[in-house]
Amino acid sequence: MKVVFFIIASVFLMISVGEADDKFRVCADPLNPPYSSKDGSGFENKIAELFAKQLNQEVEYKWFPQRIGFIRNTLKAKLPDSDLYSCDVVMGVPAGYELALTTKPYYHSIYLLLIAKGRGWDDISKVGQLRDLPLNKQESLRIAMFDRGPGTALIQAMGLLEQGIPYQTMTGDDQSNLPMQINQDLKSGKIDMAILWGPMAGYVLSQSPKDTYKVIQMTSGPGMKFDFSIAMAVRYGDKQRLSTLNRLIDENRQEIREIMMDYQIPLLPIPQQSTRKDND
Repeated sequence: MKVVFFIIASVFLMISVGEADDKFRVCADPLNPPYSSKDGSGFENKIAELFAKQLNQEVEYKWFPQRIGFIRNTLKAKLPDSDLYSCDVVMGVPAGYELALTTKPYYHSIYLLLIAKGRGWDDISKVGQLRDLPLNKQESLRIAMFDRGPGTALIQAMGLLEQGIPYQTMTGDDQSNLPMQINQDLKSGKIDMAILWGPMAGYVLSQSPKDTYKVIQMTSGPGMKFDFSIAMAVRYGDKQRLSTLNRLIDENRQEIREIMMDYQIPLLPIPQQSTRKDND
């Protein structure tokens, strides 16, 4: 009887942590290129597929816009009349993210300044030159300015807020996300340049011929950081799933890099660091 009870308890434990599950449940935005898309074309989709295949699982999504309340409505949301959750893994969060338990970083990227060529800015080779432009030239500048992020902080520090064209990072638009909007506005001439996070910049670059933009990599310095590590996330306490993801990240670093390079994402070496949550 004790043996039977032990077997039943073990099976229940396996199911509760997802080991007996045939689904790799991902929390994702259905329209968030280049990260995730409902058609599976995002790089996070591709990495999820890679991991699921190695676990002999099938990817299943809980779709929800990447807005305020995303974690509450996905990773922490239980299914009706059940102890199961809607999804188990968020494929991209800042390393050490406060709302969940994070894996080790799986990529490290940096902001880029993209400048549309042929509009009078081709002689810009350093970001600092924007501050030193003649007044008449500076007044004609049209640069994307976001409601958050180091690019806007830099624009403000250089005294160029009046030249900024404002954008919201969480648009609420179900037809277009921020990189899609920036790509459209750069092409139409509404803006001439934008300081974009690496994956977003990669998306814009991928949507135009090779020599459409001048690309300047930002440089982190005291009080102004432009490079960041990105990890995956699970619920607090889900340490077995965390361990599995960390193993998959280690075993597939080259494959992950190749996937991301296909999206023209600037990748830097991942710093030798550990976050508090990596070891929680």
